[in-house]
Amino acid sequence: MKKSPVLLLGSGLVLAMAFLLAGPGAAQRGGQQSSNRPRANQGHLPPAPQARSNPRVTRQPERLRTGHVNELPHVNHDQWFGREQPNDARFRLDRPFPNGRFANYGSSFRHQIVRVDANLHRFWLPDGFCFELAEWDWPLFEDWCWDCGDDFVIYDDPDYIGWYLVYNVHTGVYVHAQFRGR
Repeated sequence: MKKSPVLLLGSGLVLAMAFLLAGPGAAQRGGQQSSNRPRANQGHLPPAPQARSNPRVTRQPERLRTGHVNELPHVNHDQWFGREQPNDARFRLDRPFPNGRFANYGSSFRHQIVRVDANLHRFWLPDGFCFELAEWDWPLFEDWCWDCGDDFVIYDDPDYIGWYLVYNVHTGVYVHAQFRGR
């Protein structure tokens, strides 16, 4: 029996839509589904921030074409905005890395957060690794979607020994944290 051209066209559209919708969900990354693509920083993970040699460098906000100024610590066009001055006393630690170093940092590793303790300003990754957020950065972190998937990248902070930068791949905002071990 011969099918009408309208029916064939309709079937083709349904099939095409099925492929389009299934494509992103079927992409694999690291053995996990990777439909959770970054939205911030033009859709890709930024390279690690570079150390700054001048301790007098002031915090640089992003100045937008619209005249607005974004003061939040965030990444846009691979540039890390809102970094504190390299000599900020809040980051000085008597004993950097008292619980060892966290090895899975950098843009090659995306992490999920499985538990958050708001009272202690701590969060845990799936393998039991614990981080404590800088108290002054907690207000930036507390409204993040912690259970939305592998939405976080942890970078070594090049300006402050013993600190890490926790980057949200969807908002582009980052916060400071110390590794507390397993």
